[in-house]
Amino acid sequence: MARAAAKDEKLYKIGEVCKLADLQPYVLRYWETEFPQLSPEKSGGGQRLYTKRELDIILRIKELLYRDGFTIAGAKKQLEIVAAEPAPAPPPAPAAEPVVPQPAMSVSSSKVLQNVQKELRAILAMLEE
Repeated sequence: MARAAAKDEKLYKIGEVCKLADLQPYVLRYWETEFPQLSPEKSGGGQRLYTKRELDIILRIKELLYRDGFTIAGAKKQLEIVAAEPAPAPPPAPAAEPVVPQPAMSVSSSKVLQNVQKELRAILAMLEE
């Protein structure tokens, strides 16, 4: 399945992807057979060329398999579930409120807070009895 990458999109050779993902080339080649999301372009000389999106997928697969303990089948399902979910709406922009600088805490304020903390601990100890 050939696809044209955007002209300004960076493509990564298999050696670069292996270094970035800390994987062996045979692992990536195997994953290409198992995960349809991975279909790197091939250069004229047959060199695999991965997009940033594919690199992100590779890193996610590695997380699922090595960190989270999924099987290949489980990792496939997880990727399918995520792909099927609608993209989250961007959060609304926060209203611009003026930032009011807070005054530095005085020594007396600090002592008051320490006393309140001590009293709360005492109350907690009484409740636990």
